[in-house]
Amino acid sequence: MVRHVPEKTKHGKTYDQYCTIAAALDLVGDRWTLLILRELSFGEQRFTDLKAGLPGIASNLLTERLRGLEDSGLVEQHVLPAPAARSVYRLTREGVRIRPVLRAVAQFGLPYLEEPVDGQVRPRMVVFGGAGAMFDPVAAAGADLRLRFVLDGEEHWLEVRGGKLVRADTSAEPDLTFTGSAAAMFELVRGGDLGSLAPRLVVEGAAAARRTFERCFPGFRDVR
Repeated sequence: MVRHVPEKTKHGKTYDQYCTIAAALDLVGDRWTLLILRELSFGEQRFTDLKAGLPGIASNLLTERLRGLEDSGLVEQHVLPAPAARSVYRLTREGVRIRPVLRAVAQFGLPYLEEPVDGQVRPRMVVFGGAGAMFDPVAAAGADLRLRFVLDGEEHWLEVRGGKLVRADTSAEPDLTFTGSAAAMFELVRGGDLGSLAPRLVVEGAAAARRTFERCFPGFRDVR
């Protein structure tokens, strides 16, 4: 499929190689760019949300990176309807193609993280960048599963519908609920044993849902 070549690639920093990896890095290889896309893969974000989720990035650099992603057609601004009436950033249809790349990078990076510490792991990160990264769309073919996570007081959801990760319907009952410490949840992501994590992490749900979870997220050990 032939795609439009963004101006950044034509006139900005480029590896100038006829290579698919080089072409991708021309767009998303700058420092902070993949992390900005990571945050936007979680959903629409205000500038202040992005700043809070990216500790250490300067405001002017965040503005520059967002502008480059907009120029590349990967990110767009959207004004929410009243009463919110605020501007948010979100992935475009083209930008959504980065999600499986982010999952693959997350899986690659998982063994290199230090042991998680209670109170120092972001719940949203462990749900979307941890558990979500373990999702296997081939193994999950045809599966339906709704997951609720209540970690360190924050609530997040994942839903598998027809074998695909979709925006969760939070008005419906979950099939499984994970409650406890975000750090403990991350230990489970890294292959920890659920029994040894109690009572820091508790899973509630039917045995059939637990089997479906293990099928859709095969990196996890026994959660039954």
